[in-house]
Amino acid sequence: MLVRVMEQAYRDELITRNPVRISGWQREFQLAEDELDDPRSLALPDWDTLVRLASALVARSANQFAGWGNIVTFTASTAARIGEVSGVRVCDIDRDTWIWKVRRQTPTAPGGLIDKATKGRRLRDVPLIEEVRPLVASLLAAVGLDPMARLFTGLRGGRVTTAILRDATHWDEIVGKLGFEHLRRHDLRHTGLTWMADAGVPVHVLRKIAGHGSLTTTQQYLHPDLRSVMDAGELLTKHLSAPRRPQLRAI
Repeated sequence: MLVRVMEQAYRDELITRNPVRISGWQREFQLAEDELDDPRSLALPDWDTLVRLASALVARSANQFAGWGNIVTFTASTAARIGEVSGVRVCDIDRDTWIWKVRRQTPTAPGGLIDKATKGRRLRDVPLIEEVRPLVASLLAAVGLDPMARLFTGLRGGRVTTAILRDATHWDEIVGKLGFEHLRRHDLRHTGLTWMADAGVPVHVLRKIAGHGSLTTTQQYLHPDLRSVMDAGELLTKHLSAPRRPQLRAI
């Protein structure tokens, strides 16, 4: 924000140069604005593109570790955060309904682990679509029956953060080559929520899956046409619920 203020001061000829000017700040600022105002613009276009991205990341990583692609695919398909995906355990997956129960561990849980991946957000249930079920099933078979076993870990085991995923897969290089240089790891969540919204998932259900505290936040993922119709309904509701002044009768 300081850069932006100083740039405006330079344009207004209040100063002769911007001493804190950073090349490309306008683009970075616009991306930040897009995440707040139009997260749909940060989403991948389709499933094939996601598969291509995951494959390219694996190919560029050391030892071509397939786990990086698994994390990317699972994150986008569930509209979750990478920190949450890294915390998925065997007991969190209901294989009868294919529902992932996003939960937080407590200090009294088996193993004494504290999982803060949800960052205090409400607990929620997330559906696992058919495209990702074979992957989950293979991971469950590989880790065994230990309910506390994690499904997604790094090359050397342990939790995966966005920074670890970036460095291990040369993320910035790969997304640039694929033409998605704007894409960050967190944008995989935007991808999943955008796809669900376009698939027709009702906004109140989408809100529960996303764990949003405000319905307004969820509405940002709706197609603009649908969003405008819903906004019109909300405006009418506010109009009808507004207090009315008593009518004065003429004497």
